[in-house]
Amino acid sequence: MKNKGLLIKKGKARLRESAGERFSRIASMNEQIFHASDLAHIWNIHNPSTLHMTLARYASGGLIHRIQKGLYAIKKPTDLNPYLLGIKALHGPAYISCETVLFDNGIINQPPRFISMVSGTSRRFSLLGNEYHSRTLSDAFLFNDAGIEIHNGVRTASVPRAVADTLYFNPKKHLDVLPLIQWSAVRNIIRVIGYPTHILKNYADAT
Repeated sequence: MKNKGLLIKKGKARLRESAGERFSRIASMNEQIFHASDLAHIWNIHNPSTLHMTLARYASGGLIHRIQKGLYAIKKPTDLNPYLLGIKALHGPAYISCETVLFDNGIINQPPRFISMVSGTSRRFSLLGNEYHSRTLSDAFLFNDAGIEIHNGVRTASVPRAVADTLYFNPKKHLDVLPLIQWSAVRNIIRVIGYPTHILKNYADAT
């Protein structure tokens, strides 16, 4: 019986060590949010049932936080950047743009009702009290990184790129503070990406 107890203790020690190794691995990646499929690949877990039980055990132990089905974070949900959260939820190429960037930089005065993103899919969703709207951009434009910057680990459009994106989706979109826009940079972004130049028609005087 004594040996059996020793084996149980050793088994538990190995389990704790395995968890420690796993979380050291994802911590070294400098990422906060993961899809279950990503963790399966990182941790080399091929059995879906094993993955489900592992994630459930870690979540109940407070080692990882379940945001929604298939989406987990190593930080508390209240500590997550909502922009990063939206990008990760889309699980594909995406960046923050349009109304969100324009409002954050004083180009439009009306606070948007949602965090606006551009990706390969059209989608509206809510997550942790935030509203999101993703507009679809074709791959030829989406994978062109002209004017895309990294802010706090989040792919984000520069102001010229956000203006170009906004007018591509809606050439009649009203922009409140035109002097804050570098129109020469907008025109260059449009040229580099390949957007049609007629999207600037309503702002011909400003440009």
